[in-house]
Amino acid sequence: MNNSKFLTMTASPHVKGPIKTKNIMLDVIIALMLPLIWSVYVFGFRALTITAVSVVSCVLFEYIYRKLMKKSNTISDLSAIVTGILLAFCLPVTVPLWIPIVGAFFAIVIVKQLYGGLGKNVVNPALAARVFLFVAYPSQVSSYNSIDSAKLSPIAMNVDVTAGSTPLAKLKEGQLPESGVTDALIGNIPGCIGEISAALVILGGIFLIARKVISWHIPVTYIATVAIISFIFPAGNISNLDYMLHQLFSGGLMLAAFFMATDYVTSPVTKKGRIIYGIGCGLITVFIRFFGGYPEGVSFAVLIMNLFVWYLDKNTKPKVFGGAKK
Repeated sequence: MNNSKFLTMTASPHVKGPIKTKNIMLDVIIALMLPLIWSVYVFGFRALTITAVSVVSCVLFEYIYRKLMKKSNTISDLSAIVTGILLAFCLPVTVPLWIPIVGAFFAIVIVKQLYGGLGKNVVNPALAARVFLFVAYPSQVSSYNSIDSAKLSPIAMNVDVTAGSTPLAKLKEGQLPESGVTDALIGNIPGCIGEISAALVILGGIFLIARKVISWHIPVTYIATVAIISFIFPAGNISNLDYMLHQLFSGGLMLAAFFMATDYVTSPVTKKGRIIYGIGCGLITVFIRFFGGYPEGVSFAVLIMNLFVWYLDKNTKPKVFGGAKK
C-alpha cells in the first residue's frame, strides 16, 4: 500500500508553538503606529500618502511575483506591510510618489523574493532599498524639508520644498544644530518620515521587548556603542554630552537599533552573536558618521553586519556537552 499521499514530509523543526510570523509582524506594525501618527502631525498628510504607496506597492509586488512564479502566496503573513512601512520611514516627506514604488520593487522582488522569500533574504529588504534609492536617485532622497511642511500636497507626484538642514549634517560640520536635544527627542526636526521622533521609536521598541518580539541585546549594545564613542570623541567645540545626545536622538539610529538590526532573518540567533552584532553596527555607524562623506551611517552599518550573521552564529553557538570532539 502506498502511504505517500497520507504522509506530509516537511523540514525541521517540527515543534509547533503559539508564536507565528503574522503575530510578530502585527506587533511590529502596532509599534510603528505612534511614529507614523507623529510624522503626519509634523509633515502633513503627505507622510501618510508616501507610507500608503510604499505599503501597497510592497504587497502588490509580493503577490504578483509569487503568482507569476506559481508559488503559494504569503501576503497574509504581513511581512510585506512591515517592509513597506519601514521603507517609507527611511524616506524624506519630499520624495516623488514614484520613489517608494521603485524602492518597494527592489526590496520585495530583488532582495526578498529572488532569494526565496521571507526567511531566506541575506540583508534587510527595507534598508537595501533605501541604499539603492540613495545611490540611484540621490537628489530625490536627500532633500529634507523644513518642519513647516503642512503645505506639501499629499498626492502630487513632485513637490516644491524649502530645504532644511538635518542635525546630523550640522554635526558633520562640527557645529551644534539649531534644534535642541529635546526637539530631536520629541520629533521637531527635519529628517525622514519615521526617524524624527526618537522618543516614540524608543517607546515602540520597548513595546516589542515587553512583548518578547525582540531581545534587548542588539538595541542596547548598538546604542551604547554609539553613545560611548560619541561622548569620548566629540567634534568641534561641542560639549561631550551634547554631542553624544544629538548623535543618539538624531537620524535613524533608534529606528535601526529597534526595528532594522533586530530583523529575525538577518540578525544572529545566539545571545553572544547579538551582542557582537550590535557592537559592530555601532562601530560602523560612528565610523561612517565621523569619516564618511554621508552624515548618516546606520543603513550601511546594518547591511554590512547582515553579511556577517552566518559567521557570528557559527562561532558563537553553545557547545554541546557530552558530544564527540571533532
